[in-house]
Amino acid sequence: MRVFLVHHGEAVGPEIDIRRPLSERGREAVERLAAEAAARGVRPAVVWHSGKLRAKQTAEAFWRACNALAEFSASRDLQPDDSPQWMRDRLRFEPRDILIAGHFPHLPGLLALLLGPQVDGTFPRHGLVVLRTDDEGDTWSEEWRSAER
Repeated sequence: MRVFLVHHGEAVGPEIDIRRPLSERGREAVERLAAEAAARGVRPAVVWHSGKLRAKQTAEAFWRACNALAEFSASRDLQPDDSPQWMRDRLRFEPRDILIAGHFPHLPGLLALLLGPQVDGTFPRHGLVVLRTDDEGDTWSEEWRSAER
């Protein structure tokens, strides 16, 4: 099982739009990153996002590029200040590949929790980290990562 952790693309400031959609630059960068992921074989069965507009728009770009037949929905436990442990627990025993579009500080916290304290838990801003587990979520390893270009 693989999990694809995606930090949402660059958003406009709240002074421009309180809903904080992706900026034009953010949308273009997300589409490039999604195309790269698709070219590298990313095919999630499930795409989850936090429900915030910028995360939903990011998730939609990956959904279209990687697997438009995937289940697509807003999901609990993905807000910026939610405990990463909640999502780690949801991923245990999950057989499907899942793409998660979310936020800081949640994603870096989840990455550090899944990989363990001995691994550098830095997360690429507006980027993607691909993790794999072969033991139902007991241990995880990083396969690759990519950052916004």
